[in-house]
Amino acid sequence: MLLLMAAINIQMLARGYLTWELTKSPIAVVVVGAGFAPPILLLSLYGGAVADRYSRKRIIQFGQLGMLVITLMVAVSITTNTITVYHLTAASIAQGTIWAFLMPARQAIIGQLVGEDQLTNAVALNSSGMSLMTIAAPGIGGLIYGSFGPGATYFVMAGLIVIAYILTNWVPNMTPVANVKRRMWSDVKEGLVYTKQNRTVLVLLLVALSTALLAMPFRTLLPVQIEEVFKLEVEALGLMLSMIGVGALFGSLVIASLSRNSRRGWVLLITSMLSGGAILLAAFTTSYSVALVIMILLGVGDSGRRALNSSLIMEQTDDEHRGRVMGVYMMNFGLIPLGAIPLGFITAFLDVRVAFAIAGGGLLVAAIGYTVLTDKIRRL
Repeated sequence: MLLLMAAINIQMLARGYLTWELTKSPIAVVVVGAGFAPPILLLSLYGGAVADRYSRKRIIQFGQLGMLVITLMVAVSITTNTITVYHLTAASIAQGTIWAFLMPARQAIIGQLVGEDQLTNAVALNSSGMSLMTIAAPGIGGLIYGSFGPGATYFVMAGLIVIAYILTNWVPNMTPVANVKRRMWSDVKEGLVYTKQNRTVLVLLLVALSTALLAMPFRTLLPVQIEEVFKLEVEALGLMLSMIGVGALFGSLVIASLSRNSRRGWVLLITSMLSGGAILLAAFTTSYSVALVIMILLGVGDSGRRALNSSLIMEQTDDEHRGRVMGVYMMNFGLIPLGAIPLGFITAFLDVRVAFAIAGGGLLVAAIGYTVLTDKIRRL
């Protein structure tokens, strides 16, 4: 996971900045950055059903191989000087297709590897590893990109994915939990009915939805802020993304220490408010140094939403349905374009800071609304 997430974090920097260099269009940046979302929206329900029917370890490995092929194709296109924004968009869509199957399996397998009492801690530890890569990988990726160019950056990513695939061989095989004799659609439908009837899971999924619509698109526009507001280059973007990782690592380690009696629902709500407030602050600063501090706060907020939200969803779900519920959870990421594309147009016709203000304010209002209007999260 560490190596795969290192590659993903380097890719987020490289793909966004390369798109900006090729087009100088904020709309293109958000379209390419959100290109992975439609396949996730369309396929993650099936990805969840597959995760319950077949070996989750094998699904993860097939996903890693698919990621490797996509990365190498982009690397070759760059080195042969044939790369276009259409290549990057196609790669983003292909990655989303793989992600729709890989991520439900990766999330659901945690529940098989540890006991129920350790689930929150295990998910938070997993998130801490992701946060560590969010710290280290963008900075390293920015240096490689700035020193050797985008082609070398993509080949480094390919190397990381290869090692991740090899190491996954040491993960034990787990017995599938669903009946493979039934039709796939029957499993999908059952998962949807189960999710609808589990009201606590439903509210937690709504919290994830607001994140997908408002917090995730914010990151896709950071290359625009770096160049247009701060007048800096790719290395500065790498450091800014790393600061998000610093905050997320700290927050994830705190969450990993929480017990079932630690009022985790309140922690989730407060960190969601913190994320919204941090994005709102980012809209009003013209100082790169101040922005770095704000990114740390954003990272702390991210850790609560990323680690605690998914672990609480898994806790409230039985193992038989866990893959399918995580498939529904992944659908939220498929809705990112609903937030990203409007913010891209706002950036193109007004200013990136206006887009940030709308995203941050919307997330803050949503988090306050969940706190006031329902007690299902507060009681967790």
